[in-house]
Amino acid sequence: MSDGEREFPDEPAGPFPTPPREAVDDERRTIRYRAVGTDLGRETAGSTLVDMYRAFDPADRAQGIPPSTEPAIADWLDAILTDDARNVVAFADATDAAVGHATLVPDGEVYELAIFVLQAYQGAGVGTELLRTALGHGAATGVDRVWLTVERWNGPAVALYRKTGFETDEAGSFELEMCLRLAPSQTESTG
Repeated sequence: MSDGEREFPDEPAGPFPTPPREAVDDERRTIRYRAVGTDLGRETAGSTLVDMYRAFDPADRAQGIPPSTEPAIADWLDAILTDDARNVVAFADATDAAVGHATLVPDGEVYELAIFVLQAYQGAGVGTELLRTALGHGAATGVDRVWLTVERWNGPAVALYRKTGFETDEAGSFELEMCLRLAPSQTESTG
């Protein structure tokens, strides 16, 4: 089945955990995952995420996001922290600061995924759990098809997306487009 030019897998991926939940990362840090709009207010999420994105490493920005100035960050967050989008924020339990953010933004009848993890938390499993939790939140709230673009050279991200169930659909020469199908009834229990 396709959405325009996108080809989505026939078989759904999952199951995925739903927020709110906690997980311990590979550095033995407790990370809390919260959904914006259900167990985390939009205003609180917005101010917390502005702080996170101000600290975001410019080398980790891709395709112009996240923006780099505080006013641009606030405007961008206003556009994606909406009722139609699905957002999950990862918090470091020790500091209560946001360390990661995943968003599923509506694009017609499908959703585009973007995920960001602060550099100090990369490589410790936070991105994997944030992605899985965002997909679980999406599945539990009616999202059934998700797509993303990723730079071809970003091997760790491509491997993570494939491991999670995304399949590659060729895009431009510098990017891969990847697609995934979710089944709303396939969410892990969160304990």
